[in-house]
Amino acid sequence: MSALTTRTTRGLAALAAATLLAVGCASQPTIESDLGLENAPDWVNQGTAMVFDDDARVFYGVDSAPPMDSLSLQRSTADDRARAEVARSLSAWMEVVADDYEATASASESALSEAQVSRQIRAVSEVNLTGTRIIARWRDERSGDIHSLARIHLDEVTATLGSVEDMNAGLRSHIGQRGPSIFDRMAEGGAL
Repeated sequence: MSALTTRTTRGLAALAAATLLAVGCASQPTIESDLGLENAPDWVNQGTAMVFDDDARVFYGVDSAPPMDSLSLQRSTADDRARAEVARSLSAWMEVVADDYEATASASESALSEAQVSRQIRAVSEVNLTGTRIIARWRDERSGDIHSLARIHLDEVTATLGSVEDMNAGLRSHIGQRGPSIFDRMAEGGAL
């Protein structure tokens, strides 16, 4: 594969993942604290991470917004930033999945992926996932910052990617088969 094709595929994979901003489930994550903000929930202190939670592979995104004139705008800003953190995690995962697919594809699949993967990834970017929500917020009484927690299960991501009609069967199969093990390797690395 040419360097240009690889860079294009990586870039499009990152773009596709950035648009997959879905969050599910309302339970609190079990993430250990490492930032040490006093009286903050553990998820605030841990930050963005890929973890196993309740026997599921989960992307968490955490971010905050400083005090603003409008509390509604402050919450919305924190929520959007948390979703962007989920997108960053998804982007990193999609890039590794795309690289893995390119490295393991047969010659005929490689030719197909060079010609079609970027178009297919663009199609994925147009998919709107349902169930997007912020599952928690916390306000730091001392600073006035609002922290938001966004969440998406890997199963939701792979199901959505698997339903994209224009996606090559080999890439779809690769995402379903290898996506979870790639997640596992990345999650072992800790916070993103």
